[in-house]
Amino acid sequence: MMDLIIDILLDTIKDGLNVLPFLFVTYYLMELIEHQTEGKTTAFLQRVGRFGPVLGGLFGVIPQCGFSAAASTLYAGRVITLGTLLAIFLSTSDEMVPLLISAQFPVKTMLLILGIKAGIGILAGILVDVILHLIHRLRGKQESPELCVDTLCDREGCHCDGKHVLRSALVHTIHIFSFILLFMLILNAAIAVIGEPRLAAFMSVGGTGFFASLARHLLSGLIGLIPNCAASVVITELYMEGFISMGTMMSGLLVGAGVGLLVLFRTNTDRRENLRITGLLYAIGVCAGLIVDLFIP
Repeated sequence: MMDLIIDILLDTIKDGLNVLPFLFVTYYLMELIEHQTEGKTTAFLQRVGRFGPVLGGLFGVIPQCGFSAAASTLYAGRVITLGTLLAIFLSTSDEMVPLLISAQFPVKTMLLILGIKAGIGILAGILVDVILHLIHRLRGKQESPELCVDTLCDREGCHCDGKHVLRSALVHTIHIFSFILLFMLILNAAIAVIGEPRLAAFMSVGGTGFFASLARHLLSGLIGLIPNCAASVVITELYMEGFISMGTMMSGLLVGAGVGLLVLFRTNTDRRENLRITGLLYAIGVCAGLIVDLFIP
């Protein structure tokens, strides 16, 4: 029992430390943007924003779990667009690449999987931004980004005054890091009790035909929503062992955004928007996985 508790604590600390530097750098940059660039920020974001999904999709495939957390914070501060956020979420690879490498998977297959994830993230992100742009034009709304870093500051109680950027970034980081540690501790304990084999059994729906395949994709997406590396480990291992198709694996891994969704719900005050983003991420991931199965059986 004591060994299990120690393992849970070590896993929690490891997960938290992987995210910590990304959170600090993100908050530090946001403080600089808010307090030192003044009116130039909006013009810069307007120029860069259209390429955000492309950059997000490409950076997201780098094997790490902190970039999605940073993206959530940036979106909550309205530094990046929704399309860029989704591109990063969809392309985030988490534990997939190390597992494939350890299993000596063909490099060509790994590059194909990463290319598919990045491509889907980029295309979905661009499409979302284009649709939102059209909606804003039809409604006659101003589309220029409105930074709301001050809103985050007020919520976290860091008492930012624009003169102590480093201190403000540290306060933000500590608050969010503490929240992540607490949630991950509870989640790791729950997964340790349930066990990865049960998660795998939950996903392994037998049978053939469209409805059985659809059920596997839907379940894979649900597993992917779990903000824990165990989710991507289970999904990737089932694929490597031949129990699920590449498309089914993609449904789960596209939805899996690491701790990104967790940080989004903590930093973004609009709960309904967070639920809509989660639902959109899930729908895109599952639909994309079904399409992948059509071309790569």
